[in-house]
Amino acid sequence: MEEEKQITEYTDENIRHLSDMEHVRTRPGMYIGKLGDGSFPEDGIYVLLKEVIDNSIDEFKMHAGKKIEIRVEDNLRVSVRDYGRGIPQGKLIEAVSVLNTGGKYDSKAFKKSVGLNGVGVKAVNALSTRFVVRSYRDGKVREAVFAKGVLLTDTTSDTDEPTGTYIFFEPDDTLFEHYAFRPEYIETMLRNYTYLNTGLAIVYNGRRIVSRNGLVDLLNDTMTSTPLYPIVHLQGEDIEIAFTHTNQYGEEYHSFVNGQHTTQGGTHQSAFKEHLARTIKEYFNKNLDYADIRNGLVGAIAINVQEPVFESQTKVKLGSLKMAPDGPNLNKFIGDFIKTEVDNYLHIQTDVADVMYQKIQESEKERKAIAGVTKLARERAKKANLHNRKLRDCRIHLNDAKGDKTEESCIFITEGDSASGSITKSRDVNTQAVFSLRGKPLNSYGLTKKVVYENEEFNLLQAALNIEDGIDGLRYNKVIVATDADVDGMHIRLLMITFFLQFFPDLIKKGHVYILQTPLFRVRNKVKKGGKGKSDYETIYCYSEEERIAAIRKLSPNPEITRFKGLGEISPDEFKHFIGKDMRLEQVTLRKTDTVKELLEFYMGKNTMERQNFIINNLVVEEDVPNDYS
Repeated sequence: MEEEKQITEYTDENIRHLSDMEHVRTRPGMYIGKLGDGSFPEDGIYVLLKEVIDNSIDEFKMHAGKKIEIRVEDNLRVSVRDYGRGIPQGKLIEAVSVLNTGGKYDSKAFKKSVGLNGVGVKAVNALSTRFVVRSYRDGKVREAVFAKGVLLTDTTSDTDEPTGTYIFFEPDDTLFEHYAFRPEYIETMLRNYTYLNTGLAIVYNGRRIVSRNGLVDLLNDTMTSTPLYPIVHLQGEDIEIAFTHTNQYGEEYHSFVNGQHTTQGGTHQSAFKEHLARTIKEYFNKNLDYADIRNGLVGAIAINVQEPVFESQTKVKLGSLKMAPDGPNLNKFIGDFIKTEVDNYLHIQTDVADVMYQKIQESEKERKAIAGVTKLARERAKKANLHNRKLRDCRIHLNDAKGDKTEESCIFITEGDSASGSITKSRDVNTQAVFSLRGKPLNSYGLTKKVVYENEEFNLLQAALNIEDGIDGLRYNKVIVATDADVDGMHIRLLMITFFLQFFPDLIKKGHVYILQTPLFRVRNKVKKGGKGKSDYETIYCYSEEERIAAIRKLSPNPEITRFKGLGEISPDEFKHFIGKDMRLEQVTLRKTDTVKELLEFYMGKNTMERQNFIINNLVVEEDVPNDYS
């Protein structure tokens, strides 16, 4: 007889009221997005830092304080000191601990604020094991100390310190497990602040960061290809743009709203792309294709919007359609500015216009040369996506209109059926897709984009990612190269990275490409589990020789050691540990100082003998080391 299902009681005791701080701690994702450990720039600890700095930036925008001092201790604890007006001391406690309390509802005081209205710093307070705020005003300093949002002390004393606000916080490591701030992510964030706020000085761990030329500095610092003409830099009220062309494939954009880096673009970036291409086309008065105009284009736009509307709490994509609730249409505002200023510029700087037109013609010539190949390739890709098993898709994608897990969407690029099978059986079907390569990819260095369409693997991969027309349509936030941890696997990684660098460099620059780290060894000991003859294993997975030695010492004597030769040898039950919440990823980065052209030419070019001599001259032969781990 089937057991009756027991109904869970629902009484007055089930009705709870959470304080503001309890609510933030119970539902942190509502306030800062994902938690994470600091391995990725979108992780929560950087959102905490950003929310504190945003308030100081707002002070600068209100012409109060030109310097912000930031110190990060041991990559764990942060202090931020500005020299603005200081939080009004009578409401200091409420300003940092009571939700929906703040000065940014008053548009006169903060007309175009970047900080979260009444939320940001409260979330930092609630999610920190220790939070200290000081307000320096009128010769007095009021200090409040909190622990996980709970007030511990509140004191006021005399001071001769300059006016401003000081905030210290240490994220709660029970929420942000094993976290650590990465200096490179912080520095990128701070540089973006200075590009958008010329005249602001940020002192980071004693080092001064400034920008004198705004978006021109941004493009000069981030471009990895030489500009074909001097960067065009145009400014107006509430808008600033900069752009140039390079010889790289694709297009690349940076966009900002009220100083906030909108990494996923939004309505302002779409308007910038649309109207810039249209204005250039109308200037030349020829039937140019927008794709040819945009090929090689590198641009940036920054606008100030009153009461901006973002598509997520972390403010990475703008959704606003107007410059203010009762203001002009945002698309028209940007379009009118570009139509007037860019057209005027090109009429005056005819030498720039000549170089630009030459670049557009070159792009048009190459596009037409591969038009036939492109059409057939699109048809093959469309058919393949529908009927074959190269792509095992997921349900949630980055470009979905709504969904709180879109940023978790990823695709694993694997080689071989066995590896693909293991990942496919272990993955989260909601957010993790798998693309299976057949053999080693082609070395694409030095080839034209025609190869992307002629090569079956590249063509299908491009279609799977949906990046033929640029990365705005990218379907996955993370593109993860998952290969064996051996020489062949390393070679495939290099070939894939070469492909992305050649034809889709913005995919790497925007931080979408990663390498999956999988364990080299499994070290385990059989241990008693309880009951008659029952036993289990204490297992440690090791990603390096050093970790293997440490595991042997911990589990000795005589543990069982397995060397994983390939991904296909790892069972699906084990694989789920390596692509779950503890997944280890290494982000592929691209900076101006990386000398990409020279590196690719040496490692992927036709100079086989030069590479062979390099290997011979730099070969290190290790002496045998006794296998003593005691």
